[in-house]
Order: sequence, then C-alpha cells, then structure tokens
Amino acid sequence: MMGASIRRRLMLLVLCSITLVWAIALVSSYRQATREVAQWEEARLAELAQMLALLDQSNLNALANAHIDVREEERGGETSANDTDDDDSLPRDALFQVRTSNGEVIAGSSPLHALHAWDLPVPPVTGARDVVLGGETYHSFTLRDTPLGHTVRVFEQANTRSDLVSGVASRIARPALIALPVLALLVWSSIGWSLAPLRTLSDAIRARDINRLEPVDIGRAPIEVLPLVDAINQLLSRLLHSLERERAFTADAAHELKTPLAAIKVQAQVALAEPDPARQRLAMERVVQGVDRSARLAEQLLLLARLDMHEKLAKVPLAPGALAKNALLANAGGAQHKDIHITLNCDMRAEIEAEPVLIGILFDNLLDNAIKYGNTGGRVEVAVQSARKPGQDRVVVSVRDDGPGVAPADLHRLTNRFFRATGNQATGSGLGLSIVSRIAEHFGATVQFGTGLDGRGLGVEVSFPAYTTAPAKQLEPAG
Repeated sequence: MMGASIRRRLMLLVLCSITLVWAIALVSSYRQATREVAQWEEARLAELAQMLALLDQSNLNALANAHIDVREEERGGETSANDTDDDDSLPRDALFQVRTSNGEVIAGSSPLHALHAWDLPVPPVTGARDVVLGGETYHSFTLRDTPLGHTVRVFEQANTRSDLVSGVASRIARPALIALPVLALLVWSSIGWSLAPLRTLSDAIRARDINRLEPVDIGRAPIEVLPLVDAINQLLSRLLHSLERERAFTADAAHELKTPLAAIKVQAQVALAEPDPARQRLAMERVVQGVDRSARLAEQLLLLARLDMHEKLAKVPLAPGALAKNALLANAGGAQHKDIHITLNCDMRAEIEAEPVLIGILFDNLLDNAIKYGNTGGRVEVAVQSARKPGQDRVVVSVRDDGPGVAPADLHRLTNRFFRATGNQATGSGLGLSIVSRIAEHFGATVQFGTGLDGRGLGVEVSFPAYTTAPAKQLEPAG
C-alpha cells in the first residue's frame, strides 16, 4: 500500500496555514475597518451638528424641508471597478433637530414627524448614541450648549455604513484570493525542489546493481538528508562486510571439506584395488575416519551458521562444573590414546545462565583442542571457579595444557575460522576455538589466551557473568 505523499502533505499544511492566517487577518481588518468607519461617521455627525449650530433660523428652516445628502462619493461617471468598492451606494440623508435652551424645537427635519421622533427626549450630555426610530436603528449625535445656546441633534440611518465597510473588506480580500493559486504553485514547486535530493537518492539506489555495495554518493545533500544517506551507507558497509565474511567462510569451508573428501576417495580406491583383505580393511577404516571427520566438520559449520544468524536460544541457570565432567568423560578415549592425564578442579556451586548443549560443545571443543595439540604423556587441567570482580561476579572456565603452545604473534588469530597455528602436525579443521569464541560471545562471556601449564602450552580462559538470584524481600514485623 502506497503511503501518503510528503510533498502533498506539506502543500496542504502550508496552504491551510496561510489560508487560516489570511482569514484571521481579514476578520481582524474587517473589525478594525468597522471601528474606524464608526469613529469617522461619529466625527462627521459631530461636524454636521457644529455646522448646524452656527446657522440662523431662516437657514435652518430651509434645510428642514430639504434632503441633507451626506454621502462622500456618489456613484456615477467613469469609474473603475476598484474605485466603486467603497462608494456610498445607499441613500445617506441626515435628519436634524434644533432646540432652544428651554427644550422648544425651533427647526427640524420633517421626516422626524413620520418617525414619531419629534418629541424624543434629548440626552443630557454631548455625545453619540444609537436610537430606534420607526423600527430602524439610527446613529445620533447630540451637541449641547452651542454658542447660540441651542441643542443640536443629528440622525443618520445605521445601514449606510455597511457598503463602505464591505468595500474595504473587498479590497483586502481580493489580492489574497488572486494570490492564493499563485502561492500554491510556488509552494508546490519549492517543495518539489527541496525534496529533489530524496528523489536523487532513491533513483541512485534503484539503479544500483545488486553486486555494488560501495557507499552512495549524491553530491551535496541537505543536512536533513545526510543522516539517511549515512544510515544507508552504513547498512551497505555492514552488508559488504557480511558478504565478504560469508564468501571467505564458504571458500574456507569448501577447502576444508575438499581435503577429507579427497582422502576418502583415495582410500576407497585403494580398498577397491587392494587384493589383500588386511590392507583393504585398513583402507576402509581410514574411509570411516575420513567420513567421521567430514561429519564433525559439517556439524561445526552448521553450529557456526546458527550462531552467526544470532538465533535466540533459551537460557537456563546451569552449573558448568557438571558439564565439564560430562565433557571429560566424552573425551576420555582420546586422552587415554595419547596417555594424557586430565585433572578437574570445579566449584560445583558456581552457576551461569546459558544453554546447556552449547556450553557442552564449548567444553568439548576446549578439551578436544587441548588433547589434540598436547604432548603424548602430558597433562591437561580443567577448572571452573567463581571470581569476584568489580561490577559483577564472574564464573571463570579455564583449560590448560603443557603442549608446544602457540607463538605470541598467533594468539590473536586463534579465533579466526580455519586458522591453525604453524608447526602443529595434528589433524583438525581450525574451527574449535572459533566456535568457543562465538558461544562465549552469545552468552556475554569473554575469551582470553595465555600460557598453559609449567610455562608451556596454551591456556584458554572463558569468563561468564555469574547467575545470581534476586534476594528475597524480608517482611518487616508488624508494629
């Protein structure tokens, strides 16, 4: 299922954000324009009241029977569409009333009679207020204590402001509506240009051959894309290392398997061609030995494959001393064949948390290695001891022999697969200590190599984290 487009999502988020901001700005501008128009209209009514306060009786009577058109602009003539947005298209006739200091009306607009407002109470102070006349709302302004001692009151219908305010709002909104499609196109193009490195990266990976695992290079990449490029390059590096290791492992395994198979074939040919039954039997015994060696090598290769795949194995508390005893009994035949004396020194209370079969294989490989490369008539010492170290208790498993040992320069190579120290004539696959190292790593143990018994031979020490149970909580006595 294809996921949502980052480009489309960013586009929607940016445009929605801009539209929201513009809407808020438009509403705010509309309210501000309404307030400013109201203030302007109030000032205009005040000016009209002041002008009426200066007129004499004859002029007031003349105006009472006339229409006082207070529109600033009247639509007509040649005007553009933009110029008519705030024209005063509705009638804007002002009504007035002038009273003496005694409250007697000396002049007033005749429509006030029809609106039943001729005897409307006069506000006690100068100022503006809204009144309802004939069911309609009017804005009024009262001017008291004029130079002639009169009180002037001016009325204007409230709906005459709406066209002016709507015109202002229209002028604000029109550029935004025109600019929105242009802005959407620019945002779409900008986001596409910004995401181009991701497209370049995906094209580079898609076009890459399966055998090419060198780092990806897309030139100068943005800071946000660099972590993705670095992560992909690290993955490719790990894949390359893994493939190289598997290729080397496959080549070495093929080489190691080729040798015993060739020997088996030779011995089988000898058995077929040899007329002497004794020699024929000897050849067949060597065939069986070669098959056994090949089978053991195959088992070890399969075990290494399981460990390399990081297969999760169930761990249980176990005593390595008991497994050391079992391994000693299993290798007793090989020790007797070379007249090697094995001593066992185990702390049976020491426990680790691991998988019993793998720990048995670890002991078996350590003992087999010590017996195989030890001197005839020599000694091998196996020990399992508890050790208290800073930070964590440990259980140390050690196997030492008094054989020819390993040159110091070769110690760090002992865990390499198929490595066999120079000078050793014993047959082997070179996988034993590699398997020991991988099992130890699987259970959080460390492997160290050193000198064996009496300053000779090889000593292998495997240090496991000790298994400790959580101390039981003591119940406090009830108070």
